[in-house]
Amino acid sequence: MQHILHACSYQSLGVFRRSHFKSILIPSLQLLVEGHRCNMHTKQKSLYEDAIKTLNSLQSNAETLKKIRKDKERDKKVLSNIPDMLEFSRRAQITLDKIDKLRVIHVSGTKGKGSTCAFVESILRNHGLKTGLYTSPHLVSACERIRLNGIPIRKDLFANYFFDVYGKLEATKNNCEEEHAMPAYFRFLTILAFEVFVKEDVDVAIIECGIGGAYDCTNIVRFPVVCGVSSLGIDHVGILGDTEEKIAWHKAGIFKPGVPAVISPQKPGPLQVIIDRAKEIGAPLSIAPDIDTYDWGEMAMDLGLAGDMQLWNASLAMQLCNVWLNAREHDFRQLPTTLNGYTQSETIRQVKVFCRPSQVFPVTTEFAKGLKDCVWPGRSQTVKHGSITYYLDGAHTPESIEFCVRWFREAHKAQLPHLRGPVCRVLLFNSTGDRQPAILLAPLVVRTR
Repeated sequence: MQHILHACSYQSLGVFRRSHFKSILIPSLQLLVEGHRCNMHTKQKSLYEDAIKTLNSLQSNAETLKKIRKDKERDKKVLSNIPDMLEFSRRAQITLDKIDKLRVIHVSGTKGKGSTCAFVESILRNHGLKTGLYTSPHLVSACERIRLNGIPIRKDLFANYFFDVYGKLEATKNNCEEEHAMPAYFRFLTILAFEVFVKEDVDVAIIECGIGGAYDCTNIVRFPVVCGVSSLGIDHVGILGDTEEKIAWHKAGIFKPGVPAVISPQKPGPLQVIIDRAKEIGAPLSIAPDIDTYDWGEMAMDLGLAGDMQLWNASLAMQLCNVWLNAREHDFRQLPTTLNGYTQSETIRQVKVFCRPSQVFPVTTEFAKGLKDCVWPGRSQTVKHGSITYYLDGAHTPESIEFCVRWFREAHKAQLPHLRGPVCRVLLFNSTGDRQPAILLAPLVVRTR
């Protein structure tokens, strides 16, 4: 600032030259601008840190699940999840009418639902669409859960939307019971994701279920364009049940009347439950085919995610995208509903299914590139750091552990010719919740030797 005043004093004496303006005033202004930017960055960083601190003060998903498992009125708690979400959304001014404007792809499942969603997002982004992707959990930052065009939401944008939603909920909690004053961690982020996708005007919103489906927080979506169910397995038995059939009932609970549903191949028992649920709800159902049966033409089938299990996830993603793209010109949102459900018979009469996703189709460049470009950290991922190679995966069911073992052995075998000297293999294993670590750990210890 002294330089600027000094330059101005020259002007008052009538001896101000253009050279003074260039050499003194402009650099000074640049310093001011840079200082302002630095200040703004510091404020934005502080705002984001405050948002994360506030978010973490909400009951975590792990704590919520623990309470539900121990609660004697567990079934009642689970059944109240959707009504509670509707009330929280209303208080945050994220109405169902706003959510209805999103063209949603809703995906449930035990194994591979996150990878399926990642493939879907990549394919549709390669079609030139603006994508919104909501998944869980995150690996490093909560921003990973809400992505725009495949990129985690910017920290400043996250913070701005966070405090907008939080402020509305905080302002309306006085007349609520303590238990319903503020939504827990996952509920809040689900509401936040819908707010972001509506305000950012995404072309497509890809929504991954958290736990289950029928009573999951994400199941306030009334009019998805298409629903998907990835492979099933035993998980979260304290909430969903101890058999795949019971779990299948919950997973198929995201189906909606007249809305196409596509599933990965399932075992006979769970498959029959899903078929029965589809009939009951009135959802046209089909099974994703083997990925080799598509017409690939001259293109090679190249997936960005490693492992045999990704072949089925990729096929499911292709079918979901194909249904969504074929339905773009048609409005699935103008279907009759009631607050607590859907008038099924009227809905089925009015809905026309515009494509049959069980049929294979010629793979376009956009589909092939979307599959190849897909990146989903922490899932069958190989990371090299100096002389150390990390093999990372989030397998958490006995079946997915088997796939993980197979992937590791193949990936490690491919690396062996490039290794020099002795090799030491170290296993880092972590398990949470009501899973049985001994069952999950055994194949890793025995079959990776």
